[in-house]
Amino acid sequence: MDIDKHEKVRLEHRSRNAYLYVRQSTLRQVIENVESTKRQYALRDRAMTLGWDEQQIVVIDSDLGQSGASAADREGFQKLVAEVGLGRAGIILGLEVSRLARNSTDWHRLIELCALTNTLILDEDGVYDPGQFNDRLLLGLKGAMSEAELHILRSRMRGGILNKVKRGEFATALPAGFLYDANQRVILDPDQQVQRSIREVFGVFRRTGSVMSVVHEFGNKQWKFPVRRNKGPRPGDLQWGELTRNRVNSILRNPRYAGAYAYGQSRHRKKVDGGRIHQRLPREQWYQLQCHAHPGYLSWEEYEENEKRLRANAPAPRTQQTGAVREGPGLLQGLAYCGVCGARMAVRYHCRGERLVPDYVCTGNTSNRGTPPCQLVPGGNLDQTIGKLLVETITPAKLELALAVQQEVDEREAETNRIYQAQVQRAQYEATVAERRYKAADPDNRLVAGTLETEWNDRLRQLREAEQVYERQRIARQAVTAQVRKQILRLAEDFSQMWQDPLVSQRS
Repeated sequence: MDIDKHEKVRLEHRSRNAYLYVRQSTLRQVIENVESTKRQYALRDRAMTLGWDEQQIVVIDSDLGQSGASAADREGFQKLVAEVGLGRAGIILGLEVSRLARNSTDWHRLIELCALTNTLILDEDGVYDPGQFNDRLLLGLKGAMSEAELHILRSRMRGGILNKVKRGEFATALPAGFLYDANQRVILDPDQQVQRSIREVFGVFRRTGSVMSVVHEFGNKQWKFPVRRNKGPRPGDLQWGELTRNRVNSILRNPRYAGAYAYGQSRHRKKVDGGRIHQRLPREQWYQLQCHAHPGYLSWEEYEENEKRLRANAPAPRTQQTGAVREGPGLLQGLAYCGVCGARMAVRYHCRGERLVPDYVCTGNTSNRGTPPCQLVPGGNLDQTIGKLLVETITPAKLELALAVQQEVDEREAETNRIYQAQVQRAQYEATVAERRYKAADPDNRLVAGTLETEWNDRLRQLREAEQVYERQRIARQAVTAQVRKQILRLAEDFSQMWQDPLVSQRS
């Protein structure tokens, strides 16, 4: 060490600061592996032995709990590189190369800056001058070995994970509606409100075939949807919030809900700025897929049918798919194809008097090449012919159709009532728990009792709101249901007249 001190550490180095970089890879290591942290902080004594004053030693320890695989999220390492680039560092102290970087790109960039600014590097083995070829070669080898060590560690962990995946035993984060039991087996969430909410998502999508229809159904009826947080201070806690389009898409595409165990459904690739690109893989590229691995909310056949409907609903034109049914009176929307180019025809509406009349336009070449449409077919007479054919087809079975519709309306009404009752029951339970907590507190401890009293009042207010929503919706549903029953009876009596009635909405 004395030889290093006299040969490499010069006065120009001691005139600048010594930067001690301290890092641990994870927060668990920071808490449990305290000896490594102590050894890193002890390098201050090495710097003082080499001639630096204590005031000249700058400790950078803001990256405790950060991985060294990339410099993107390490503010401390970025600060260190900036100080070296500005020529303020005389020496960098690190317990070993892996503490500074486990990425060859970051490590060689630091070595290059140190060589340009005449900055030394110190680890447990000695002092190195990146401006000298032998030291530069040795530092490069140490960096390569550090990166290889990280690769080996990851490979071992990855191998163990994949081995458990093959057996279907690797525990992954479960979506809302599932839990692990004491034996780490996947079971349905015992909360009945959670189950009903998830089943309602699949039921509405099965009935409407549209993701946004599911979102609107929940929003119009003021239903909340359960979410189990995997991160945060209390992971696993159940929270209730608004249902969004992205969440409905993830539910419909998640094979877990069909009782399947799947692994490797997506691939993550790093970007230049340190972020990640998420890419969903086709099913044939998944690493593992085991159908009927645990209980689910729908069958595998229903899951595949949902995926087909989602692909068909995609906005891009596809010659073999019908697309989602949109608002409007056009009967052949998503069903008409151009006889010239084979592309799916779009629907355009114009007013004729007070009603909308559709036209079917081929826009395949127009959107791609800017050429005129292949053809435009007026839809007024065409839809009348299709409607007449539909009435003639439906009329013989109008009674069976009316009975089937009546049964579906009753089932939907019963399920809606159960969901509202579950929301009221949950609010009642949370209010009861808040009341017990308040009464169990010491009344003399006003700091605690006041907070618990506020929480109890909030829960009571939420209970009243849930009861009011339930009552309002119950009255509104009774009126709507009575009207629907009248329409069903009218449907059974004269389907053709109802079909031509301009007062009946297109969605009906």
